[in-house]
Amino acid sequence: MVAADESRALTSRPITLDEAVGVLTGARQVVLLAHVNPDADALGSALALGLALHRRGAHVQVSFGAPEHPAESLRDLDVAGLVVPHHRVVHAPELLVVLDTGSVDRLGTLADRADTAATTLVIDHHVSNSGFGTFYYVDPRAEATAVMVLHLLDAMGAPVDLPTARCLYAGLVTDTRNFRAASPDTHAMAARLLVAGVDAEAVTRPLLDTHPFSWLAMLSAVLATARLEVDEARGLGLVHARVTRDHIDVGRQEEIESVIDVLRTTAEAEVAVVLKQVGDRRWTANMRSKGRLDVAAAASALGGGGHRHASGFTVDGDAPDILDRVRRALADAPLLG
Repeated sequence: MVAADESRALTSRPITLDEAVGVLTGARQVVLLAHVNPDADALGSALALGLALHRRGAHVQVSFGAPEHPAESLRDLDVAGLVVPHHRVVHAPELLVVLDTGSVDRLGTLADRADTAATTLVIDHHVSNSGFGTFYYVDPRAEATAVMVLHLLDAMGAPVDLPTARCLYAGLVTDTRNFRAASPDTHAMAARLLVAGVDAEAVTRPLLDTHPFSWLAMLSAVLATARLEVDEARGLGLVHARVTRDHIDVGRQEEIESVIDVLRTTAEAEVAVVLKQVGDRRWTANMRSKGRLDVAAAASALGGGGHRHASGFTVDGDAPDILDRVRRALADAPLLG
């Protein structure tokens, strides 16, 4: 007998942009899910697409498995009140749309909706996406899921007005590291969103440049745990730090997630890793490379996934042992370019 998850994998199939539009526009009840602890690309993409479907007359819910509410810096994106807590998400929706999520376990407490939904459509740009769901529309060439959603909106004939543009711009600016990793086409998309009325400074400041004073103390404590290992990551250098539950309890989600952006500036290290304690022995990790090592492969070896330059994983264990596993995974990760 084929196991349930293997059965889903066997029946899941890739679809084209036009086919995805057909799935989206044919549904009257849609739940759009971002991954746990959604970032601007995940939630912004879900809200932009959800707003278009809402305007077409569909009953729409947008949610994520954890935490209870969106990050404070993202709450203003939900102009239509589409976001609902995870415990209010319809149990068996007509259509489930999963965005910016590389594997079903990244849905957390809402992972079961991929089983109970009549149809599940996955829209994602992670190279490590496992192709779950009834259908999946995956483009690893896209710098952000927001890029894919904009293509979908255009194919649907949906207007890209200011509320929609703000959601998409938030996804673009964060996943391209403030457009440092954006292609000419994505820069052109950003220009289009600015023409639609987006105030780039107003959208970007709370996402990338604003922290409470308490962040400085938290960052200081976390950076005190930082260690540089110049011989690791295939001799290209590894820097890592730990965020314990004590740090997490006093910081907003945005502040915790921003630690990796400070650590990655280390000149001597190709790879930066931040371990974050989310349970007694459970840790999640952010992994970043500067472009010479494939951290998606390393994360996949540890049960996670993501992009070649930005990935993550969740694992149970003690931090020193997990770091040993990270070192081994990085030693086996392929070089890029």
